[in-house]
Amino acid sequence: MSFLGGRSASEREMGLSHDEDLLILPQASEPRPVQDISGCVKARYVMALMGFLGFAIVYAMRVNLSVVIVAMVNNTAIPKANDSDSTDVCAMEFTNETVVQPEGEFVWDESVQGIILGSFFYGYVVTQIPGGRLAELYGGKLVFGLGVLITGILTTLSPLAAKLGTSFFIVIRVLEGLGEGVTFPSMHVMLARWIPPSERSKFSAYVYAGSNFGTIISMPLSGYLCSLEFLGGWPLSFYIFGGLGVVWFMVWLFVVYDTPALHPYISIQEKNHIISQVGDNHLEEGRSIPWKSILTCVPLWAILVTQCGMSWIFYTQLTELPTYMKNVLQFDITQDSMLSTLPYITSWLFGIGFSHIADWLVLKGYLSVLNSYKTFNSIGMVIPSLGLVAVAWVGCDRLAVMLLLAIAGGFSGAVYAGNQMNHIALSPHFAGTMYGITNAAANTCGFLAPYAIGLLINGNDTLTQWRKVFYIAAAVTIVGNLFYVVFASATEQSWSLEISNKIKDEKEKEINRANSIQQP
Repeated sequence: MSFLGGRSASEREMGLSHDEDLLILPQASEPRPVQDISGCVKARYVMALMGFLGFAIVYAMRVNLSVVIVAMVNNTAIPKANDSDSTDVCAMEFTNETVVQPEGEFVWDESVQGIILGSFFYGYVVTQIPGGRLAELYGGKLVFGLGVLITGILTTLSPLAAKLGTSFFIVIRVLEGLGEGVTFPSMHVMLARWIPPSERSKFSAYVYAGSNFGTIISMPLSGYLCSLEFLGGWPLSFYIFGGLGVVWFMVWLFVVYDTPALHPYISIQEKNHIISQVGDNHLEEGRSIPWKSILTCVPLWAILVTQCGMSWIFYTQLTELPTYMKNVLQFDITQDSMLSTLPYITSWLFGIGFSHIADWLVLKGYLSVLNSYKTFNSIGMVIPSLGLVAVAWVGCDRLAVMLLLAIAGGFSGAVYAGNQMNHIALSPHFAGTMYGITNAAANTCGFLAPYAIGLLINGNDTLTQWRKVFYIAAAVTIVGNLFYVVFASATEQSWSLEISNKIKDEKEKEINRANSIQQP
């Protein structure tokens, strides 16, 4: 994928025609390349920025519980099954003073905590496919926006739900998942309709990097808020991030539109530039979805399997790392929340860098689109897996643990140039639905991983038990990547190509009719 005008090597490989890069002008005898010569503030940049901020907020609302739950739980009231000798437990030697850990008001053992941390994903996986399909039919603006708004409102109600009882808290987390589940599939539809193929790799990296940015902001800020006495400390994290979601939605409504054709303030140059490459058939109304073809598409299953492996290691780190750092490495909650963000900082920065490198390698012809997907997917999954295995073996060496996690997090950012945009290559018409299918399957790991880890640890917070957690995560991730390398494809599938050819034929008929009218 190229950042330059015209056709890139990746576009040629995916079968994009030269006509799709050109806009036919009524008075011209030859088609002219359409370039975007509009000003600096482009409508697609605004859409990307708001998408970035939207993902930052929803991830802040999703991951803050991983830190806050440490302050919510009264660990001294939970029976421990730790019968190991002292060599299997890290000593409190990070500071010269005794670390006094704050104790919360809820008596939740590791098993209950695993259920609470995973409950969000019970709802999250349900709305993935409906969210993608609704965005294809009616546009991604409202679907994505309402997803953020609903999650924001429910997040502000979380402290009240927790105080009412564990069951109420679990229900509110499930409902949050239902609201947030539409966000990724609907944004995939927005990217397919707003971003030319030559820019999709870098735009997707920037937009989806909001998830890392939200994690980076949420974890340390949540840790700091938990240390305050105002309103009990930990509820502040839910109030602040939930409120930001509501404010963001109000701005989103007024500055973002479903397609360039519907945007009232976009420049003519930018509109023509986008439409000449993506087309102007912005809704899929009346077009039935080929469910059998999609569900039997082996390359789509390759994406699904590798995303499951990627999600297992991601959610192991996201939901369980703060607990590991507190109970095993003996960090206090402020140190815990600050250091837990390191993998996401490096992933954010490296992810953007890898996307530019991938585009450059394809543009220069050093890698095909398919080999680029496979190469960067492998980098983003194998190296972090090996890093997690190394974390298991360095034990109580806190500096080494932090360094390894930072390196592993950085290389995990390569997946943005790997499988993340593969859906659009297989079928640009059903990218939202396909992303919903793979993301729904992958995010079952969001509740399976915490639940399995809770059962495995079960009060036995030792290095030996946690090594098993890290080994399992690494194995699942590497196997998922191997499946992707063997079965992935970057070719538009035949059932999608039929629709593309039909659209192309209709476009050519319209051009011929327009040219015949101009003849004397």
